[in-house]
Amino acid sequence: MPVIVVEVMPKPELLDPQGKAVAGALHRLGKSGIAGVRIGKRFEVTVDEVTDAVLAEITRLADDMFSNSVIEDVVSIVVEPSPTRA
Repeated sequence: MPVIVVEVMPKPELLDPQGKAVAGALHRLGKSGIAGVRIGKRFEVTVDEVTDAVLAEITRLADDMFSNSVIEDVVSIVVEPSPTRA
């Protein structure tokens, strides 16, 4: 079955305390060259089939339920192909 992936990130102008904590930990571990880290959310919605109506509904859900539009942006909605089973 196909999977629709919705990715949500904090708005760029807002602080990301989780990302800042991870960036600090990486720095303490001696990892160099990393300027910053931002942490978001990923939703994987499995559907029976992908139609225009299903994509429209997922887009509405992304805007209304998966994200808080005051502090987050929906950055992508991507259809992943059905995984092949061996």
